[in-house]
Amino acid sequence: MEYKDPMFELLSSLEKIVFKDETPRATLTLKPNAFTEFEQLRRGTGLRTADFARVMGVTVSTVQEWESRRVKPSSTELKLMRLLQANPALSKQLMD
Repeated sequence: MEYKDPMFELLSSLEKIVFKDETPRATLTLKPNAFTEFEQLRRGTGLRTADFARVMGVTVSTVQEWESRRVKPSSTELKLMRLLQANPALSKQLMD
């Protein structure tokens, strides 16, 4: 039986809820790689590195590894970043 990460499943469900109003795209687009998507999502939050790390539940050094492209964010981490960008109030809630 295949193991499914419960956090990944939860974030996938939340992502469907947040982005439910988007219409399906008829055009084919290249899926951005994890580094490119991370850079866009990171800029979109407007948070400082330390605050971004706290919201993501990772260390500052992990965020710095992502920024330097030495370590790729996981798909679960990218999903959380998408949710943060779509709902900026969530960042404030997670920082408390």
